[in-house]
Amino acid sequence: MFINQRTIGRKGSISGIGLHTGNECKATFTPAPVGYGIKFVRMDLEGSPEIPARINNVVDVQRGTTIGVDKLQVHTVEHVLAAIAGLQIDNIRVELTGDEPPMLDGSALPFVELLRGLGFVDQGEPRAIFEIDDTIIYHQEEQGVDLVVVPSDRFRVTYMIDYQEGSPLGTQYTSLYDLEREFEPDFAPARTFCFLSDVEKLFAAGLIRGGRLDNALVFIDREMDQGKMDRLCRLLGIEEKVTVSSMGILGDMQLRFPNEPVRHKVVDLIGDLALLGVPIKGHVLAARGGHAANVELVKMLDKELQRRQLQKRYQLSPTDKFVFDISAIQRILPHRYPFLMVDRILELVPGERVLGIKNVSIDEPFFAGHFPEHPIMPGVLVVEAMGQVGGVLLLNTEANPDEKLVYFTGLDKVKFRRPVRPGDQLRIEIKLIFYRRGICRMKGAAYVGEQLAAEAEMQAVVVDREQGGA
Repeated sequence: MFINQRTIGRKGSISGIGLHTGNECKATFTPAPVGYGIKFVRMDLEGSPEIPARINNVVDVQRGTTIGVDKLQVHTVEHVLAAIAGLQIDNIRVELTGDEPPMLDGSALPFVELLRGLGFVDQGEPRAIFEIDDTIIYHQEEQGVDLVVVPSDRFRVTYMIDYQEGSPLGTQYTSLYDLEREFEPDFAPARTFCFLSDVEKLFAAGLIRGGRLDNALVFIDREMDQGKMDRLCRLLGIEEKVTVSSMGILGDMQLRFPNEPVRHKVVDLIGDLALLGVPIKGHVLAARGGHAANVELVKMLDKELQRRQLQKRYQLSPTDKFVFDISAIQRILPHRYPFLMVDRILELVPGERVLGIKNVSIDEPFFAGHFPEHPIMPGVLVVEAMGQVGGVLLLNTEANPDEKLVYFTGLDKVKFRRPVRPGDQLRIEIKLIFYRRGICRMKGAAYVGEQLAAEAEMQAVVVDREQGGA
């Protein structure tokens, strides 16, 4: 992988129709500054709005990856993203005159050839690389999908597709060991594909309006009489007589590689992984994947990346035993003794869940006056501890979290199950139920050992620190 960020040397364009919309579109690739990332720009709309190519902007994965912001969308971005990521371009602006990039020949190669012809510029600033140090697994039982990322000294992919008995494809394997050397000659030319039995279903679903025999491989997986063949040709706008190649592909199409379909799966995976926003150093092992599974994997990677970024920002003494110690917590939360109720954060999945602990000592000031002969931690402070742990969970939901405070606005379903006494350790688990525009709802539970001590649903609002508060 390259050490520094890079962009392209000059502007360049390519035109064609979109696979699913069938709309004409001109894609213009423009150099972008350091830290810009990859953004698609709808030049056909007023104000030329931008859509960053990031995982949180994915809005649909039906036979392709669609990104959007509000009602604004760009369909089938994976081949463009694969070309950009395969050439290790960090910053680029993709200007479109329509809502779907051109499909061209169904592969990433035309984009790769255009981008390489525009040249590259080293931008002199280091690129961020997400180095995988623990195995990350996505499994989908129903379709037998497995995506696993394991540590590696470089980015690698091993991919298997395994179709049911009787399929013209059967089982295929491929591996990419060196992105810089192998992507362009061995993977970028691999074209998108589908089965004949899928074509009418896809068309009925409003897809493949731009599907042609020269921009996709259609594998014959069932017998068709002439009447059905004629109907299919009308759907695809094909006027000439259609033949079947010796390889069982509709039209006079020949494979570019014996295992071209599985190689294209790698292209799609590389494009979808680009939605993480940074390249990864790890080995992806994939079986029977697709865009939906790819996106779920990237979401998992994104959560881990956010956790690491937060830990790097607040935890000054690096550790792999926990996420935040008390010093880091004091940088995050505004509370101080005697009202700081969190000692350590053990686990954190930003925007999803957090696990923290509170060590309950006899020296806690509330024991002096709260049943001093039979010391019990006040239930309201147990709930306060849950709220403070929940505050850590909201770190990455707002820009500039150091300038924010979290206020309770409501409590519901509060129950106390057992007393908390000196010497106990509270294990506090918080899950985010809802978050939108600074308003959130969380579900919390506090345990002593394996026993539930308290639980509650908490409503809170994130406000600016300058508004004041306690």
